[in-house]
Amino acid sequence: MISEVLNANELHKIDPVFGQLSFDNHEQIVFCNDKDSGLKAIIGIHNTVLGPALGGTRMWQYNNEWEALNDALRLSRGMSYKAAITGLNLGGGKAVIIGDSKTQKTPELMKRFGEFVHSLSGKYITAEDVGMETSDMDLVREVTPYVTGISEAKGGAGNPSPITAYGVFMGMKAAAEFKFGTAVLEGKSVLVQGIGHVGESLVEHLTDEGANVIITDINEERLNAVSTKYGVKIYRGDDIYSETVDIYAPCALGATINDDTIKRIQAKVIAGAANNQLANENIHGQMLQDKGIVYAPDFLINAGGIINVYAELENYGKTEIIRKTENIYNTTLQILNNAEANNLSTHQAALNIAQGRIDARKKENSINYY
Repeated sequence: MISEVLNANELHKIDPVFGQLSFDNHEQIVFCNDKDSGLKAIIGIHNTVLGPALGGTRMWQYNNEWEALNDALRLSRGMSYKAAITGLNLGGGKAVIIGDSKTQKTPELMKRFGEFVHSLSGKYITAEDVGMETSDMDLVREVTPYVTGISEAKGGAGNPSPITAYGVFMGMKAAAEFKFGTAVLEGKSVLVQGIGHVGESLVEHLTDEGANVIITDINEERLNAVSTKYGVKIYRGDDIYSETVDIYAPCALGATINDDTIKRIQAKVIAGAANNQLANENIHGQMLQDKGIVYAPDFLINAGGIINVYAELENYGKTEIIRKTENIYNTTLQILNNAEANNLSTHQAALNIAQGRIDARKKENSINYY
């Protein structure tokens, strides 16, 4: 079992395929390799000013290690701001395991990964993400206490996906209130891209409220199953971004909002669960603003999951989880109004608030130190 900490200076290298890596003064990057189990993983710790870095583990068949590293960097950074803007005393971290979760994930691999997490002595706390299940977190828990999202039977908060979806639903309602003058989604057309655990739960909330839901996913079998279960339409066209809908909800992988798609997007509101939806946050948030599209910042409205797993650390129950998640509505509306008043993109307005909290704590810690 080999662990390697990457020199931060190395992260400034230019990769010939991906260009500049998404390094943003990350505190630590750990490469994990275990030949016996086949584990290849990267743990990114972005910032621990507010508390230990908490963030899920994603298992994905990346094309190469540069792609995996870039994902770990972007996702861990997003977790810092997600925790900060939600008012949680947590830092930002993320782990990615390189491999096919359907064919390469084994109990031995998960336990080996847990040992790497344990070696960081609580600086990083892991949880569930894409390609992971609650049962996987239970396996990690056998070798380290630094894991959340374990099953309720083992004393945890369980699968965070339903709470993540509920937070996205709250953020979407706030964006609708801002754009359409009403938070009621009945009769609104919503295109949900990606119907994994979170996407399906979002579809359930939307159909319960009477929205006209259209779904799309690369998994045809799942598409048909969700369509039948909730009575929603399947998108059969060849350009989802040009579809005339009220709301576009990206709930798959990130970077679907980019130079190419923004030109075609017809939706009036973008509010979804995917992380890092903006391919370039400095450019594309403003492009959406200029086009009159209301963007609900992803790291804010998909924070229900971290609220859910944070409950295991702070020992609060479902009632408080729901209360904190429902407050995403108020925060989203506040940020949308703030962005309009200050002529900022909504992403930048949210980022300013999150960074402001981190900076204030850093200053406070510095004063207390001296």
